[in-house]
Parts: sequence; structure tokens; C-alpha cells
Amino acid sequence: MGFLPMMYRWYAMSATRATSAPPMIAPSAQHVSSCHNTPGRPRPATPTGATISTSVFERVPKIIDARADALGVRPEETRDRLQALGVRASKGLGQHFLLDERVADRHVELARIDERDVVLEIGPGLGILTERLLEKAAKVLAVERDRRLARALRDLDGNLEVIEGDAVRVPLPAFDKVVSNLPYQISSPITFRLLDLSFDRAALMYQREFAERLVAGPGTEEYSRLAVKAYVRCRAEIAERVSRAAFWPQPKVDSAIVLLEPRPYPFAVTDEALFDAVVDATFEHRRKTIENGLRLSWRRFADSEAIFERMLDAAPYRRNRPEELAPEQFGELADALAHGKG
Repeated sequence: MGFLPMMYRWYAMSATRATSAPPMIAPSAQHVSSCHNTPGRPRPATPTGATISTSVFERVPKIIDARADALGVRPEETRDRLQALGVRASKGLGQHFLLDERVADRHVELARIDERDVVLEIGPGLGILTERLLEKAAKVLAVERDRRLARALRDLDGNLEVIEGDAVRVPLPAFDKVVSNLPYQISSPITFRLLDLSFDRAALMYQREFAERLVAGPGTEEYSRLAVKAYVRCRAEIAERVSRAAFWPQPKVDSAIVLLEPRPYPFAVTDEALFDAVVDATFEHRRKTIENGLRLSWRRFADSEAIFERMLDAAPYRRNRPEELAPEQFGELADALAHGKG
């Protein structure tokens, strides 16, 4: 399934929900995580992943802001609905409620939902996405931590299952697609959890900095274990950016809708668990060389330091730092350690 072509144009709204205000989203050029460089010597200064330099957003048109009263829902309406439920937006939980209905329309459209899909939504809040998902999907699984919001969601019409609890920990039924405006505070743990689950496609709203990290390539400040683990498990693309003015309370940063399509590992590795352990250990000490970072975590790899040292003798890229290695080179490193262990 190919990705939607991203063009420098404003999204044309449907007649049923259009207003005269400019949309709060701007399509980006394609920014896809795809680190296809030939294994060998790393190239520290040259990013080999997504088409970014310091920031993926440098290549995207500026967002056109709009007055609060030009949005699909006025901030005071959202505030009043929350007050009626006895709910206050929590900064600690990273709660920012989407106001602009046009952004919600576009977000759901990007997920390419059909009538057979079971869709997972994490942090549905007041249900601006949920209502649209119920119109398209066979079933919606809405995971909401706040019991008052969960109770209100159950009043929506459609095949909706509300799951009360923390999306990072609660058991999740099988699903086909994920569409969520993720609470900022759980972006990292829920993304790592999703990457290990089976699904067809995800359209996830993140804050700008997290989205950049998710698709970053080697040699950039944003490159991390998140980008490496995402790359080997899925194709990741920043599809659209969303102005901070589209939310209440208004966050300090802009957001982005990221598309994820799971795939098999794009290169062979002997032991996927060992690959993950190598990535984790080295990025935990990203300012140290690969060799020193692995030594600090040797218990992850061997029962004794002597065994670990034998493993390390066969390892390539020992003098490099983790941000200099492409995912394929982490694969080479993990395989060398596996073979050194015997």
C-alpha cells in the first residue's frame, strides 16, 4: 500500500464542514524514514535517513495561524464541556484537546479506514476523532484513562468499546489501524509498544520534536534509538503539520501527523532481541563510543566480562558513536556480537 503523495497545497475541505477560515494544517513534502545505505564504513556527518537537515520542518511551508474564533470549535466550548464533566485539562498528562474539525477530518482521512477495520484510538478525550471513526470503521476501541471522559464517550452512537485505563499498560484487543491524538507525556512508551504489535496502518498526532526524532537519520541531533527501532519495524512519514493554535489549552509547540506502516526487518539480523539490546545500550550512553557504551552494559549480553570481551573483539564500529551508525550497521554490530558469543 503506497503512501499518499504530499504536495505543497492546502487541504480542500468538504462542503459539509468547510468554513471560511484557513485550515490549521499544511501538507508537507514527503519525509520518510528510509536508511538505505550500503553497509560498510559509517559516514558520521551525512544523514542517511529521512530528507532532513537539522529539522524536517525546514523544508515544509510555514503554518498559517488563525484566530481562535476561526476554528471549528471555540476554546470556550471545549472548556465548558470539560467543566460540565468535572474535568480539567492536565498538563501533567499532556492533555491538549483538538479544536479544529478540519484537522480531525484530515487526520481520519490519512488513516484510510474502510468499513471492515477495527480502529484503536488512544486518548480520545471529548471524541472529536471518535465520532468520525465511528462513521467509517466496523468498530472503534477507545482507550481513555479519565473515567469521566470515558463515561461521556459511551454516549456516542456506533460500535464503540471504551477501555478505561493507561494505554501503556492495559491489555489491547486486536485491531487493524490506529488513529490518535496522543497525550504528549506517553508518546515515547506508547510508540514503542505499538511498534511491537500487529496492525496495518497508523496515523498518529505527535508534538513536532517527537515527530522529527521518529523519522531522523544518522548524523542528526534528533537521531536516537526511537528512529532506529521505528525504521526496522515500519515505514514512517511525517504527513502533515498542525499549528499549536488548533488545540486547547494551546501547547508551546506545533504538532505533526505521522503515518506508520509496519513491515518486516529491511535487512537480516541473527537475533532481533540482541539487535534491540545493542541499540538500547549504545544510545543510553550516546556521548561515548560504541565500545565503551557496550562495556557499561555488558550484563545484557553475557554472563561474565570475559565472555563479553570475546564477543566485543569481533565487533565493528567500536570507535564510532551511536548517532553515526545507520540501522543496517547496528545490524552488523549485533550479528558480530552474536557470532562472537558462539
